[in-house]
Amino acid sequence: MPKPPYYAVIFSSKRREVPGDGYAEAAARMAELVQQQPGFLGAESTRGDDGFGITVAYFDSEASIAAWRANAEHAAARARGRSEWYEHFELRIARVERAYGKQP
Repeated sequence: MPKPPYYAVIFSSKRREVPGDGYAEAAARMAELVQQQPGFLGAESTRGDDGFGITVAYFDSEASIAAWRANAEHAAARARGRSEWYEHFELRIARVERAYGKQP
């Protein structure tokens, strides 16, 4: 990650667990596609056994976030998420001012 500031798109969700619903394939495609998005810096994601998950995607600017949102494949996946895959979701966008930690 670069030195701050940069932006974090924080997506939390509760999945509907329906085997064979296409979610895993769509999630893999979105992970592949976002890496091609100019301004994308990286992502971290986790999901618990209860279906609750959090994904944080990092971008260099709000313009890069808007461009990702405008991507047609991403828009189609979001629509399926709202109608099929998620019981609940929240999206937050934050500007990261400071970041620190221990690296391996």
